[in-house]
Amino acid sequence: MKNPYESSRLLGEYLLFHYGSKEDLMPWMNGPANGVDFALRTVSELIDPTTLGMGTHALDLGCAVGRSTFELASHCSKVKGIDNSSSFVEAANELVDKGSLSYRFREEGDLFKEAVALVPENQRSKVVFEIGDACSLSPSLGYFDVVHAANLLCRLPDPNLLLNRLPDLVKPGGQLLLATPFTWLEEFTARENWLGSGDSEEELTRILSPDFELEEKREMPFVIREHRRKFQYSVAFGTRWRRLQP
Repeated sequence: MKNPYESSRLLGEYLLFHYGSKEDLMPWMNGPANGVDFALRTVSELIDPTTLGMGTHALDLGCAVGRSTFELASHCSKVKGIDNSSSFVEAANELVDKGSLSYRFREEGDLFKEAVALVPENQRSKVVFEIGDACSLSPSLGYFDVVHAANLLCRLPDPNLLLNRLPDLVKPGGQLLLATPFTWLEEFTARENWLGSGDSEEELTRILSPDFELEEKREMPFVIREHRRKFQYSVAFGTRWRRLQP
């Protein structure tokens, strides 16, 4: 099946979603400004920095064009971002190499606006990106002090494949940061693989609780701009889990 995230339209939308100014992402005074900076907030609002320090490693699954991966580098010594879109990973790697990336996003019809994504050097030097499938991660990937996955679970063909792998990815005492709006669509996830039978939050807790303790949960709105008069507004369920000692 063709990856829907390989189009130039979505690349522009996601670069704006991750790196765009508040004025570009939500240009309307009365619009939902609480939905901007989502890729940054899923790290800054969920992470517990008090248990992190020198030598800590983080993994960002479904990293898209990398804003959350770079934000993890503000807290950890090394960060790996993994995404299944080659165009997203290529854009993220260019940001690592150059610190900036020009892109354009749609105003309306065939009218576009130019912008530049910027990443500071102190974050770039700690980050690597690679293409990978969150449902089929390499057995040699290793353990991490922080694993982050935002808006990924409900875009996987079988989210249980990732959820069942998480205890082997997060070090004992480490943190799991998850955010998802539970937007189940059969074009991404077969109905039999949706979490729960109407209460995904409850099913997620059931799956994770044998190996993780829930420490934080919050509602996390986000806005994706399609053009200056059309937006997707959603609210993700954000959580921080602590890996229990085996």
